[in-house]
Amino acid sequence: MIAETVCSAVAAAGLGIAAVSAYRKRFLAATRIAAYSLVPLGLVMTGVVDWLADTAFSPTAWAGFGVLGLSWVLFSTTRAVERRRGGTRKERKAARGAGSQEAVAPTASAPSLGPAVRTPAARPAGKPRTAETATDDFSDIEAILKKHGI
Repeated sequence: MIAETVCSAVAAAGLGIAAVSAYRKRFLAATRIAAYSLVPLGLVMTGVVDWLADTAFSPTAWAGFGVLGLSWVLFSTTRAVERRRGGTRKERKAARGAGSQEAVAPTASAPSLGPAVRTPAARPAGKPRTAETATDDFSDIEAILKKHGI
């Protein structure tokens, strides 16, 4: 009863403000204010305000909101755990099956990214021998590639 009265008063005040805005030649603002002020009146007329008032003072309704909240927390928790593990059960099972086969070229006798071994004969004869060999130059790059599984 009080909620309906308050909503009606808010609607009447809003329509009054809209009339003043229209008098000042601000028709677009007046129309917008009138639209906002008719919302509470429409809620009263449809019965939403009665339903909200009955829900606000009902312990059963609040228990229902608590159950809905618990459901949302459980759902969010399972989604977070699923993302950390890497997908659903089917996706993990498929990944395990695909992970058992190593990706190697069919005609290759050894993995493509094996350790680089350089023989002294492969070095050009014109360059002098230094403390750093070619394998030392690329060892940090190889370590980064191995770290990322490439």
